[in-house]
Amino acid sequence: MRAEPDAPFAARVPGALAGMRVDRAVSILTGVSRSEAARLVAGGRVLVDGRPAAQRSSSLHEGSELTVALFVAPVALEPDASVPFEVVYADADLVVVDKPAGVVVHPGAGARRATLVAGLLARYPDMGDLADVSDPARPGVVHRLDKGTSGLLVVARSARAYRSLVAQMGARSVGRRYLALVAGIVPDDRGVIDAPIGRSARTPTKMAVTPAGRPARTRYAVIDRVERLFGPGGWVTRPASLLACTLETGRTHQIRVHAAAIGHPVVGDDRYGTVPTRGVLPEGRLFLHAGELTIEHPASGVRMTWRAPLPPDLRDVLEGG
Repeated sequence: MRAEPDAPFAARVPGALAGMRVDRAVSILTGVSRSEAARLVAGGRVLVDGRPAAQRSSSLHEGSELTVALFVAPVALEPDASVPFEVVYADADLVVVDKPAGVVVHPGAGARRATLVAGLLARYPDMGDLADVSDPARPGVVHRLDKGTSGLLVVARSARAYRSLVAQMGARSVGRRYLALVAGIVPDDRGVIDAPIGRSARTPTKMAVTPAGRPARTRYAVIDRVERLFGPGGWVTRPASLLACTLETGRTHQIRVHAAAIGHPVVGDDRYGTVPTRGVLPEGRLFLHAGELTIEHPASGVRMTWRAPLPPDLRDVLEGG
């Protein structure tokens, strides 16, 4: 049994919570119970503008920076050979997998079992030895894909690979190309969305384009424009554009947030999209696929690229089931 590190939460207090008690606001924003929120305040784990909240009944002011060091229950990293995923490449230093939609990459508050990490440990037990150099709850993991997103992901198997991949991520030298079907007809054949991403002031559990966010750049090129999509009930008239998106940064939900910001949310994205993006894919499935990954191999220094075609469920949306 290994303990996952404290999970940090940070957000600006939205106007809707101005004047609210600290413990109640913490409960609303993080989803913990009121008693747990009170325990966090008493333990000095809730900061308001960088200082520990004086007491749980203190009132919050709009715009204040609220930071919470959440307790996370211990996570048992038990190998699970039943977790589905395809190994695209593997050697002594790293593994490249094609993750199917529906699989969570690592244990967290919303998923404790049947994660990709559990599946990897079943095939490569030596990855458990990376607990000393990486997060013990997610050994070897250097980036992630959302549960509803499919595609390529690289995981380290050695300490040198982990350090190298983390450095490559930091230097933005990792090539990541996604295929995204977005609602509506995107007029320009190619473009760059350069807009900072941070916590939403209205809904702090979501990300948003905001001046206070971190720099984020997404390049896109239109591959195809279609007027209809194939769903469970057959063909439906629903204009959409298939984009090749290249990440120049790696912010949380970057493509989803950027696509929604220009008025063309990812098809199937109930969180950032609108009603017209629903009904074609099962709930929770996004038309977002990490189709190409390029890294410098940690041992040889050779630049390597892998590609994964659209999985059948996404291909059917365009071609018919």
